[in-house]
Amino acid sequence: MKLGPLNHVGVATPSIPDSIAFWRDVMGATKIHEPFDMPAQGVKVCFVDTPNSQIELIEPLGEDSPIHGFLAANPKGGQHHLCFEVPDIHEARAEFEAMGKRVLGEPRIGAHGTLIFFVHPKDMGGVLTEIMESPKAEH
Repeated sequence: MKLGPLNHVGVATPSIPDSIAFWRDVMGATKIHEPFDMPAQGVKVCFVDTPNSQIELIEPLGEDSPIHGFLAANPKGGQHHLCFEVPDIHEARAEFEAMGKRVLGEPRIGAHGTLIFFVHPKDMGGVLTEIMESPKAEH
């Protein structure tokens, strides 16, 4: 497995509007994308651009959201995951599984419109890790 670019840091939040205010007013972010719902993932998402990556703000869409438990344990929110790009999602999944890493679910479409999967934090140095197929250049 070759480490690809850091695409984003996922930050769980109980309130995207409050988090937007923080990233804009405290951290000086100037490019904040419009929030959007991802019902299939159970979250609302908002990307904040940084000079070399993005922050992905994620808010639960309800009690069935996969981040609901995270926010129950961390009511103010916090870092949820790191996301790294790979050129081929299926090859990366096979490599992680061959190493005995627990891949969580099947590859699915993520917030950037490309295939993703997560690897269990107990197999990744304590960090929930998202693996994302690099977006293809549009012609």
